Amino acid sequence: MIDYLNIIEIIKSQVKPAWGCTEPGAVAYGVARAKEILGEKVEELKIITDKNILKNALVVGIPGTEEEGIIFAAALSLVMGKSEYELEVLKGITIEDINLAQEIVDLKIISLDYDKSKENLYINIEAKGKSQTSTVLIENSHTNIVLEKKNQEILFNKNQFLDRKMEMAQEKSEIKYEVKKYSFDELFDFVDRVDIKYIEFIQDGMKMNMTMAEVGLSGELKTGMGIEFYNKSDDMVARAKAYTIAASEARMTGFPLPVMSSAGSGNHGLVAIIPATYIGEALNLPQERIMRAITLSHLITIYVKAQIGSLSPVCGCGVAAGIGCAAALTYLNGGNRKQIKIAINNMIGGLTGMVCDGAKFGCAYKLGISVTAAADASFMALEDIEIPPSNGIIGDSPEQSIRNLTRLSIAGMKAVDQTILGIMLEKFK
Repeated sequence: MIDYLNIIEIIKSQVKPAWGCTEPGAVAYGVARAKEILGEKVEELKIITDKNILKNALVVGIPGTEEEGIIFAAALSLVMGKSEYELEVLKGITIEDINLAQEIVDLKIISLDYDKSKENLYINIEAKGKSQTSTVLIENSHTNIVLEKKNQEILFNKNQFLDRKMEMAQEKSEIKYEVKKYSFDELFDFVDRVDIKYIEFIQDGMKMNMTMAEVGLSGELKTGMGIEFYNKSDDMVARAKAYTIAASEARMTGFPLPVMSSAGSGNHGLVAIIPATYIGEALNLPQERIMRAITLSHLITIYVKAQIGSLSPVCGCGVAAGIGCAAALTYLNGGNRKQIKIAINNMIGGLTGMVCDGAKFGCAYKLGISVTAAADASFMALEDIEIPPSNGIIGDSPEQSIRNLTRLSIAGMKAVDQTILGIMLEKFK
């Protein structure tokens, strides 16, 4: 039996506004909380992350500034960050804030390193003042604080009294993982039957992400990738691609507006939402159908990310959200369940090799590739053209294909992240 309220709760937990790139935002959130616990001026700040957080935050733009990276995000958070805003912790930046943050960076009181042993999302913040110390630990998801400490006193310990086996069980019980207990047919049933009033919030993401796309197409940015793609063709899919690229350009270069995330990532949200919104509106489809298609897009994206992990060697924006996008476009165009499943398999069979080499301006181009691939996968599915399960990592069902993708990402690509990060860090020597 489908638990409708549970699925709504899953979506709402994973579809939230994100201010700037998610990874620097997560670090800034932890820094803000550590600062608040400390209760005095921070004189030294130590940040240790897993390799994926470092990779994804190393050179990405900070909203409202011309700066980039973890160190500057942390400095800004020391100046004006409020943990109550979670991933929007850096909203409302002023010129004075930027100048004060630069002074902190110049003082070199912030150190940054990564722990090679950490496989899952990990952010450890240690702040020192004149007479106090504080520690904040975030694990497994971007806003999941599991430990808060002041001096030697533990103020909060989410994993208290748990051994590692129990801790892993708790991690797996986090709400985003609950999506895995549903079959795709059950998720399709939900999308078709849920009362529209329960998913009206989907419209917030549509408006938010299309607004960011308009910014990217306005000429305000120093970049112009989205504009070039927009001017190149008036084809509906090409324009949807241009909108998605433009929104990502604006976001990754730090334009000070939030976007609606999906599965914990702003760029995932752009792919999950913008193509279905643009194409649905271009086809003059009912708003309700567009909202249901985007709901499906979110659910499939969350499902894939619950399998492969929050951060992985595979490009989640291109592959995970792209799979959700392919499903949404097929639904939008009247595809049946079999065709939606074919679209998912087609996407996995075509784009799985795209790797994540960090959050950056270039992600915008990857998102564009994903939108094109999703539209192609959907087009083939609507004509009942499918990549057969005898091919590569494709399984007998989309669920099996995603399990195979997970196996490839976790077991087969262990050295990929380390190699990519090594190449990136060499540039800063």
